[in-house]
Amino acid sequence: MDGNGRWAKSRGMPRVAGHHSGAKAVRRCVEAAIDQGVEWLTLFAFSSENWRRPEGEVMELTSLLKQYLRSEVAELAKQGVCFRVIGDRARFSPELRAEFDRAERETAGNHRLNLTVALSYGGRDEIVKAARNMAHAVQAGTLDVEAVDEQAFGRFLWTAAMPDPDLLIRTSGERRLSNFLLWQCAYAELVFMDVLWPDFDAAHLALALADFARRDRRYGASVG
Repeated sequence: MDGNGRWAKSRGMPRVAGHHSGAKAVRRCVEAAIDQGVEWLTLFAFSSENWRRPEGEVMELTSLLKQYLRSEVAELAKQGVCFRVIGDRARFSPELRAEFDRAERETAGNHRLNLTVALSYGGRDEIVKAARNMAHAVQAGTLDVEAVDEQAFGRFLWTAAMPDPDLLIRTSGERRLSNFLLWQCAYAELVFMDVLWPDFDAAHLALALADFARRDRRYGASVG
């Protein structure tokens, strides 16, 4: 999800206004995903690099996140959405971590849509932490070094309980992954859209899904 700041700037508004409008786009996207029959949706909401933004903006973002969780979790549960967070939770306040736990607990067991929000997340950081934890497991004797393969490594990632993405959508006209799900997106189809995230709606999701449906996915295999 990208373009909140540019959306606000183009309207002569403060960046926080863009983040608030971006939160509304999240609701539209979740509703559209349910309507389209999508079963897994992962939103990149706050990267590990975002901590380097001005302190005031970071505080606004974390406050908005807290408000979103408190206002939306009941509706998510009602709609059959299972909510989870991936990323380095330790960097957030104990109060916000408690909100993560509450949201996950109150939506556990739902299966209509698996909604994952990546917070304080970085793909390289995830891979490094997984490698470190795997090394500890080998050292402790709970994992045979000869059993180390891609499948085993995947069990140490934050996304261990999730399928790899089929489709990655990047908004705002940027053409890069920005450290998102680097391991998991090895064979994901990529769609780049010029729309700024606060303007993203059901029609944009439908366009991306239609584009995806036309792709011929070979996973490296030859054709014919």
